[in-house]
Amino acid sequence: MSVYSMTGFGKGEAMGSSFTLTTEIKTVNNRFKDFKFRMSHVFNPIEIELRSKLENEFKRGSFDISVSYKKNEKPVAEFHVDPKKVAAFLDLMKPVFDDKKIAFQVSPVEFLRSDFYKEEDSDREEEMTGLARTSFEQAMAALKASRSSEGKKLVSKLLEHLGVYETCLVEVEKLKNLYPEMIKDKLTQKMAEKLKDIKVDESRFLQEVVYYLEKLEIEEEITRARIHLGKLKSVLNSNGEIGRQIDFLLQELGRETNTMGSKSAHPDISSNVVEMKVQLEKIREQALNLE
Repeated sequence: MSVYSMTGFGKGEAMGSSFTLTTEIKTVNNRFKDFKFRMSHVFNPIEIELRSKLENEFKRGSFDISVSYKKNEKPVAEFHVDPKKVAAFLDLMKPVFDDKKIAFQVSPVEFLRSDFYKEEDSDREEEMTGLARTSFEQAMAALKASRSSEGKKLVSKLLEHLGVYETCLVEVEKLKNLYPEMIKDKLTQKMAEKLKDIKVDESRFLQEVVYYLEKLEIEEEITRARIHLGKLKSVLNSNGEIGRQIDFLLQELGRETNTMGSKSAHPDISSNVVEMKVQLEKIREQALNLE
């Protein structure tokens, strides 16, 4: 089993004695399954059968299915003249010529016109529906291969974006240890400026600083982000239907990333958080194409 993109294309062609059938299936992303058939009314009896094949083979996507046909060129020897049509023509025309005292002469070549061919409607429909089934199976196989190939490329790209996110997260983790000192120095400086003539209880002041820093602590967010990151990597390296799982994990990662950004005023942390959010958005947009 592979990871499949919902974007793909498949084509199948089947040639019979009288007709060549071509089936083309194009797909794009969709939360559910949607089918649009464009084909002759000749194939109406098998539309439900074809739709069922797609439903069993694919999980999600919008499917645009085109089934077309063309009549094969035949040498004259393959055409079958209908004797009844020839006889009817002769019965109709000979009395007219006899009445006018005109010699009635007909060349056999005249009866090679399509007007004198045998009716083949029943054989025609049977042949065409059989060819439609064959070309449809080929198109489905080609579509599945196409969606698998696109899925692999997409997963590779998502892992690249996830790598950039993780690099930024490592930087945030390094910088978080510098953040408390920066805040402490900033608060001390502010207190010294505002309350320079007032004696401040040092221990009480430090308690307030610690309390303030605890509210800005991002260790828990980093830990949870790493857990979600690990799960997301695991999902991307798995098989089957992963689109919805990715969407859920991205929501969780986005929540932790936003919290890191809102808690921290350190410029370097903030710039890394912005890049992390950009990478998550890129993953979200591209993951919409995964089945």
